[in-house]
Order: sequence, then C-alpha cells, then structure tokens
Amino acid sequence: MLDPVWLLVSMAISGVGFVLFTYGRKMRRWPQGIAGVAMLVYPYFVPHVLPMTCIAVAIAGATWVAVYLGL
Repeated sequence: MLDPVWLLVSMAISGVGFVLFTYGRKMRRWPQGIAGVAMLVYPYFVPHVLPMTCIAVAIAGATWVAVYLGL
C-alpha cells in the first residue's frame, strides 16, 4: 500500500534530483550531477519518509561542501 506522504516526498526529492542532474550535465559540474543521480535513484529503496528526508539533507549538504571546496 502506498503512503501519500511517502509518494509526495519521493516525488519532491526526485524532482530536485532531476534539476540537479540537468544542471550538472549542462554546466559540466560533477558534484551536482552525481548528487542529482543519487537523489533520483535512492527514494526507490527507502521505505520510510524520515530516513528519506535525512538522506536528502545529507546529499544536499555534501553537495554544498563539495561546491564550497571548489570541486
């Protein structure tokens, strides 16, 4: 049975992942591209909303750190 909250959060995270991937591909920025692919794929494997959100925040934070360091 699908939980509507899980579905909404999953779609939001995947949408952000799609935007990051597209931006990373067009601008040839590896951190954004890799983070985008990760955000597109991992919601399929996480069955609960809270861990999914925590992982998204961790990926976004890692992307921010990578960009801040100039990678």
